[in-house]
Amino acid sequence: MSDGDRERAVEEIKTAFADGRLDKAEMDERLQLAMSARTAADLHHAVADLRGPARPRWTPTWKVDAPVDSGDRVGAAAAHLLTLCGLFMIGPLIMLMSAGRHAPYIRGHAIEALNFHLTVLGATLLLPITIVGILLLPVVWVLAIVLPVVGGCAALLGREFRYPLTVRLVR
Repeated sequence: MSDGDRERAVEEIKTAFADGRLDKAEMDERLQLAMSARTAADLHHAVADLRGPARPRWTPTWKVDAPVDSGDRVGAAAAHLLTLCGLFMIGPLIMLMSAGRHAPYIRGHAIEALNFHLTVLGATLLLPITIVGILLLPVVWVLAIVLPVVGGCAALLGREFRYPLTVRLVR
């Protein structure tokens, strides 16, 4: 095995990780296999199944193939919309604790809303440190009003919703 062969395999593994086809642990394991490969068969074992089509970067873990019933849709919409009543992180937490165990659709929307509002809280605390941040803060607050409405509408329609630019602390 030449170093060039190993480097090409490492690039394939890194590309598969960037495409979302590997998680971090599997990438590390495959990189170790590729870098320690002594034969072509060892190297082939590290990258053989990576040459297929790419998976989408994000697929909701709570996606339900069957139609979602109206009670779950209303509960998921409430997880987004309760934040507009002043229950910024409490609203999604209430929905997560009350219905999250038996309704994966509600749980997914509640976790997404909770992560978004945790991100808004962090931005509200950290952005005023800089002048540019002070100018961006009103934009963040407007988005904190508009995006829950969009998320609530998506939940009522039985669709998944993912807030943009959100740090996902809760899984």
